[in-house]
Amino acid sequence: FNHNPAPPILSGLVGSEMCIRDSSYSNHLTSHSPILISNKIYQLLPFDQSHPLALNRIMPVIGLAQSLNWLDESQYKESSIASVNMLARYHNVDYVEAVLSAENNRCIPGTLGKRFNLGRRGNSYFSKIFTRPATTAGASILAGQLLAHNEEGIIFSPAGGNHHAKKNQAAGFCIFNDPVLGILSMLDNGLKKVLYVDLDAHHGDGVQEAFQHDDRVFTISIHEKNRWPYTGKISERGLGNIRNLPVPKDLNDNEMRTLISEGVIPLGEEFEPDALVIQSGADALLDDPQSQLSLSNLALWDAVKCLIKLSRRILVLGGGGYNPWATVRAWTGIWGLLNRQNLDVELPLAAMGILRGLEWKHSKGRNVPYHWSANLMDSPNLGSVRPEINEIICEIRK
Repeated sequence: FNHNPAPPILSGLVGSEMCIRDSSYSNHLTSHSPILISNKIYQLLPFDQSHPLALNRIMPVIGLAQSLNWLDESQYKESSIASVNMLARYHNVDYVEAVLSAENNRCIPGTLGKRFNLGRRGNSYFSKIFTRPATTAGASILAGQLLAHNEEGIIFSPAGGNHHAKKNQAAGFCIFNDPVLGILSMLDNGLKKVLYVDLDAHHGDGVQEAFQHDDRVFTISIHEKNRWPYTGKISERGLGNIRNLPVPKDLNDNEMRTLISEGVIPLGEEFEPDALVIQSGADALLDDPQSQLSLSNLALWDAVKCLIKLSRRILVLGGGGYNPWATVRAWTGIWGLLNRQNLDVELPLAAMGILRGLEWKHSKGRNVPYHWSANLMDSPNLGSVRPEINEIICEIRK
């Protein structure tokens, strides 16, 4: 890849036996240094203070990675804002223009709000309601182009992963569906098959809907059973290019690894993708309030480590994550993993300062546990593999 120099924002920020503990994953990474795509706009928080996503999640990942010497300026790429035409590659143009109008006019008219699900059901108005998600979409589109034009590469866009947005509606705090736009960018630039694996606690419904009739894209989603958006049943197959793994509450690390190694990996190997997109939502972690799953960040890292063996072109996106300490540590660890770093690391004072500076308007944010700001790794949450997990694996392999 050709890298643009990092903007000033980058240099000014620093103020169980899971298989993640071994170094074997390095043999499956490409020779290129991974790229992290971000933008200065993430210094501004989305939504108002009462919203579950009014969190500072992206910039602390960059700051933490830099404080650990895991992010070189040559690896940083600034994303640009996707144009209306670029967004209309998937979304209806009248929907895109309505979002742009809402930002320009600083309001959402009632008729447009109801038609496009804007300003309601958590998809609240905020001052950069077009620019911020369009920038995130721009990152995924750029990543798709870069990966398609190279035989190998790894890109991480922590602001990405807005997997609920529909063709003509906002949904689940997502305005534009950047995973869909990134995958379309790959296909438009010559790739033939893309595998999408969604690790978020919530079903990747928007991505499944976009590609359910396109067998060039195989979508796999691991999500909590009977949780919003209440889609993603195990029986849903599309053209045969859909697999859903609705898991029971209290999912533990051993169960997650079993799902990945015995369920997802064989399906991915059979599909033989030209590129892999991973949505690495952090809301399945034990410390997150938006699910009843019980993973440690070790399980999330382990899943990513196992999945990246499936392709030489890899795009890793963020996603859900409603505890800023859990999310920032998890995504920083993913970036470290992609860079072959030792994740069992003692945090320097600068890194601890970044974590201690986080804020969370939630009851759990009032008395922050020491390890949330002192350690990158969680303690593993090991346990037995319940029969329901093996039943899911048997069903999706049919």
